Amino acid sequence: MNTDIAIEKTFDVDKIRLDFPILGREVYGKPLVYLDNAATTQKPQSVIDATSRYYSELNANIHRGVHYLSQKATDEYEGARKRIQVFLNAASEREIIFTRGCTESVNLVAATYGRKFLKEGDEIIISEMEHHSNIVPWQMLAEEKALKIRIVPIDDRGDLILEEYEKLFNERTKFVAIVHVSNSLGTVNPVKKLVDIAHSHGVPILIDGAQATPHVKVDVRELDADFYTLSGHKVFGPTGVGVLYGKEKFLKEMPPYQGGGDMIKYVSFEKTMYNDLPFKFEAGTPNIAGGIGMAAALDYVDLVGYDAIYQHEHELLSYCTERLLELPEVTLIGTAREKASVAAFVLKDIHPHDVGTFLDREGVAIRAGHHCTQPVMKRFGIPASNRASFAFYNTKSEIDVLVESVKKVITMFA
Repeated sequence: MNTDIAIEKTFDVDKIRLDFPILGREVYGKPLVYLDNAATTQKPQSVIDATSRYYSELNANIHRGVHYLSQKATDEYEGARKRIQVFLNAASEREIIFTRGCTESVNLVAATYGRKFLKEGDEIIISEMEHHSNIVPWQMLAEEKALKIRIVPIDDRGDLILEEYEKLFNERTKFVAIVHVSNSLGTVNPVKKLVDIAHSHGVPILIDGAQATPHVKVDVRELDADFYTLSGHKVFGPTGVGVLYGKEKFLKEMPPYQGGGDMIKYVSFEKTMYNDLPFKFEAGTPNIAGGIGMAAALDYVDLVGYDAIYQHEHELLSYCTERLLELPEVTLIGTAREKASVAAFVLKDIHPHDVGTFLDREGVAIRAGHHCTQPVMKRFGIPASNRASFAFYNTKSEIDVLVESVKKVITMFA
């Protein structure tokens, strides 16, 4: 890893890019311009090395073995849990549950807390900008238990309408689940206010942090959310690993999510005793390499620094917005007052899939589609959008390539 970034006072994107091997490759004979970071981020060499080292030097199952490799693998995996606890400023390692990602984290809460504590007629609040993974689990629970889902609307800019959020609370409101940063609009929600309002009504709240942790520092104790989710692959780590943070007082009362090995203390045909936190929710062999790689990714993000990340990414977003608005055929989707580095747009009379396909041949990787937020597309009256999403390793010159490629699309369809 290029550790110069840890000691230099200025942000040097060219040096950072050298830490990401894939950024130097070509596609279709052209330099890769990777602008699909909201779907998944690229991995620095340190993360690649960490996962490779596990498989080449430490590969063994954890928690059960008395032999050397098992002990070492356990130490590294539990060290990763501790690293994530520090990263989120959780009160205890017991509050850090490894999952496959945000999707499984939300499903875990719906299937355990939801099934145990919600009853017929209760209401759950979610927002109009949610990813499908923070809609469908609650719909499944609502159908099973005859619950009602209430929706917080968004305005024409893509901002959550706080006044409408407050109006939704009543004596039947029992849970809230809302995204921190919208993956399709880039809107950064005022999550602290959302948490405070929910708590003023005595209602627990889950925050979907999939799109937040790559861009902003999250302190779960300062935020005071009852549950917070994150995915490793969104924050420069491996796929197939993520975390559910939950306040210990809730996790203790929730039943296990799945049955199997490692989530038990004792099993007989008469009775099973479940394990302590956090293991009660971690049945079976986990993604050991993924957990270790996720910790390495968080180390890398801390080296770069969130202040530097914020400044650089917002410069990119401002620059991209200005360049796209130079084109009269472009309409931006999502112009919230507080945005992360997502620029979503549509071109008049040109379907986003056609735009994305053409840009791909120019070496530009964007996302074209509904981005697993079909209610958002319906809200803005479009079938899909083009989404360019940035990370701290992107550059203004890459945005120039994007814009020039969009110009070619416009000319081709004229």
